[in-house]
Amino acid sequence: MARKPNYNFERNERDRVKAEKKAARAAAKLEAKERKAAEAEGQPASNPDEELPSED
Repeated sequence: MARKPNYNFERNERDRVKAEKKAARAAAKLEAKERKAAEAEGQPASNPDEELPSED
């Protein structure tokens, strides 16, 4: 026997995933814009992926 569809829940889940993707893209775009503005001002771009040298 097939399950009874729950259209509202399924749509809400799709909308939630879509909103998360949209927020992630907006955050990445804002970060890139800020990085580009900092480079234009002459400040070196800070890359969070770069490791800082450890002082032992």
